[in-house]
Parts: sequence; structure tokens; C-alpha cells
Amino acid sequence: MTFIQARAAESTEPADPTLLVVDQDRDVREQVEAAAAPLGFRVVTTAGRSLGAAMASVKPDAAIVDLDGGDGGAILREIQAIDPRCAVILTSANATVDAAIAALKDGALDYLTKPFELDRLRDVLVTVRKQVERRETFLRIDADVAKQFEFYGMVGRSPAMQELFDAIRRLAPHLRTVLVTGETGTGKELVAKALHKLGPRRDRRLITLNCSAVVETLFESELFGHVRGAFTGATETKVGLFEHADAGTIFLDEVGELPMSLQPKLLRAVEYGEVQRVGSLETRRADVCVIAATNRDLLSEVADGRFRSDLYYRLGILELYLVPLRDRREDIPYLAAVFIRECAERLKRPIIGITAAAERVLQTAPWPGNIRQLRHVIERACLMTDGRMLTERELSSAISSGIGGMSGAVRSSAQPASAAVSMPRTESTRLSTAQRDQISRVLAEVGGNKTAAAHHLGISRRSLYRWIERLDIPS
Repeated sequence: MTFIQARAAESTEPADPTLLVVDQDRDVREQVEAAAAPLGFRVVTTAGRSLGAAMASVKPDAAIVDLDGGDGGAILREIQAIDPRCAVILTSANATVDAAIAALKDGALDYLTKPFELDRLRDVLVTVRKQVERRETFLRIDADVAKQFEFYGMVGRSPAMQELFDAIRRLAPHLRTVLVTGETGTGKELVAKALHKLGPRRDRRLITLNCSAVVETLFESELFGHVRGAFTGATETKVGLFEHADAGTIFLDEVGELPMSLQPKLLRAVEYGEVQRVGSLETRRADVCVIAATNRDLLSEVADGRFRSDLYYRLGILELYLVPLRDRREDIPYLAAVFIRECAERLKRPIIGITAAAERVLQTAPWPGNIRQLRHVIERACLMTDGRMLTERELSSAISSGIGGMSGAVRSSAQPASAAVSMPRTESTRLSTAQRDQISRVLAEVGGNKTAAAHHLGISRRSLYRWIERLDIPS
């Protein structure tokens, strides 16, 4: 089920909030339960003093905890360390004004004196209920906004993304070649799919080739096909991707990885719609719309002699640039809402969103891996959580466990050198060491499988090879 379908099928009724009551006095526990249950709380009571175990087991939205001579500040810190979103109401038969003020300063929602005034207890519980409902309402609003700003799998309300969506709508019916540029993980393949679906070839094939995933010696055969006996192992005639995509669209991802020897033939295929199978003298027609994508700065590649200028200018008649996630942070809450909903549906868990502190973590992270990294972080956090909300701790852990969490200063190959962040050498050395350790650990976990390691790290296989070479990692 897609995010949109899940939203349509979802009940609009919020789940009942959970209240944990920790008090050795049975009468007090029963009194609180009698007051809370009619207000829609699921009440869990315990007489034990193992607060941490109770919090971890119940995962409450609010907790009423009797101090019983304990340190209110220490209790609050323990609860906040386990679940920062939990509202805490402290109680005591020996309450003082100073103790109440100190508790409120430390983050308690309220401080109640026993025996309770029933109306006061109900007022506090109503406040908790409203806080929970307000938080879930905000989460539903984010999800609804994400639905409204969804465009062929992409989500964005930022001006940059709205301009991109508008350009795709206007230009898709008229395009023959497009160059989609942007850093790794910004969603270039989704742009290609949108261009195809909105163009006149929508009913024909969309063929995708990741140029970084093809062995260099097989590139020509893969793109243009070969005849039987053309080379060792060519036991049958094979149709290339250009012929297979005739009257449709071919998407060449990571086109900057294309070998120089093959670029003239690609230029001819794009310019004249002609292809020649390996080992054949016959020229064949292939009417194909070509969408190319790269995270490299192709102008720099041209200047360095690694990419043909005529092919670059032919592919780049129209260039669509995807801004990095760090430059459109207003989209992060809505992207997170989509990814959480997808993960919750797939994992069959009641995860509804993130806490305010967790959202601040997402907003301040550097995101060198962009949307792909954000998706992987959300997936890791959803796997780690047992609650209904992703917390600051879970997201921080998920970010630090991936390559993107180690360095916000590492720039993509598509980023201009002038935009690079300068760092002291000691900091740069520390980050390089962390990157080397992280990649080495992941490679060890997957038994040296580069494809699996790249997927785990949220980067392309070719990018992984460049990291291995740059950091001198034994492979």
C-alpha cells in the first residue's frame, strides 16, 4: 500500500493516550484510574519502584509518579532520558511550594499534593489529553500537507520543488533529451519517471540503466546490442536497450560514469536516432527520448577531458537541477511523514510521527546523502523504536549509524568547489578516520559484498568504490 492509499484508509480517530501511575498506595492508584478512564486514558498502574522498567514496558504518554521521599529532579531526569515526550506529574503527601517550583523548572507538567483534589486531578488529566491530541493533530496535518504536495512520488512545498514540478508539467510533452543534475540521493530517478509519465510516450517503455553498475567492457553491448559471434561468449544476438526502448524513454542514471570510448556512439544515438550493434555493419533506427542524470559537475568533467563537450551540450539542451535537502529544510517534516507512514505500514507498527525534539534533530542534520539518507535514517529509527513516536535518541542513533551521519562537510562531486566547507585539518582527519572505520565495519558485516555495503550506507556502488580509494581502505 502506498502512502496515499494508507492515508485514505486510515482512521481519523486518535489512539487513546496511555497513563502510567506509579504509587505504593493502592487507594491512590484506584483513585487516579477512576478519574482517568472516563477521560479516555488507558491506565496502567504499578506499586513498584522500578520506574525505568515500567517506562520501557508501558511507553506512556504521561506518568503520575509518587516521590515517596525520592528526588524529584532525579526522577524527572530518568523519565526524560527514557522518553522525552512523556508528560510527568509528580505527587507527594509532603509537598512544599519550593519543591513544586523546582519540579516545574525541571520539566514536570504539574506537582500534586496528596490526598488529591478530584477537580484538580481531572484538570491536569484533561491538559495531558489535550496535549496528546494536539501533538497527533499536528502530525496528521503534516501527513495531509505531504499528501497535497506529492508529485509523482516526490514531496515538496518549498519554492524550489514547486518550480521543479511546474517545469516538469510544462516541458514533459515536448522533450527529447533532458539532463537531470543534483547530488546523490536528491531524487533524480523520480524526476525521470515523472517526465516519462507526463510525456507523449507514457504508454511505451521506460528503460533504466545505471551506468555505474555496468562492467565497462559490456557497456556497448548493453546499450546497443550485439550480433552472434561478435565477441567471445556472444552465443546469441542481443537487442540493446536503445532498440528495446524504441518509441519510449531510456533513463541513463550516473551518465558521468560512461566510458569516453562509448560517448561518440551515444551522441550519434541521441542526435540521429541511429544505433549499431556490436559486430554488425547495419545501422538501425531507435526513436528514443533520452533522460540522463548525474551527480557530477559535467562542465568540470569536460574541462578535465573526461566527458565529451558535444555530448554534454546535446544532453544538456534542457537541464533540471535538484537542490540538496539542506537547502530546502522546510520539506523535511513532510518527507519524514511520508517515510514514517510507509515504514509503519510495512512493519505493521503503530508509529505515527516524531517528537518535537526529534524533528529538531532532523532539521539540524547536514544530510550529505539527501532524501535517500533521510529515508534510510527513518527506516532505521522505525526498526529501533517500540513506541508510537520516534524520539530524539532513536533518530540521533540512526543518523550516526550511517555514513551520512559522520560528516556534513563532505561535498558531493556535483557541488562546486567554492561551496565546500573549510575545516581545520584536525577535524578533517577525525572525520576521515570515522568514515574509514564506518565503511570498514559495514564491509566486514556484509562479508565484503560491495553492492550490499553500498545499499546499507545509502550510496551508489561507484561512490563506495571512490570512498574506498579515497580513504585507502583495504578491499
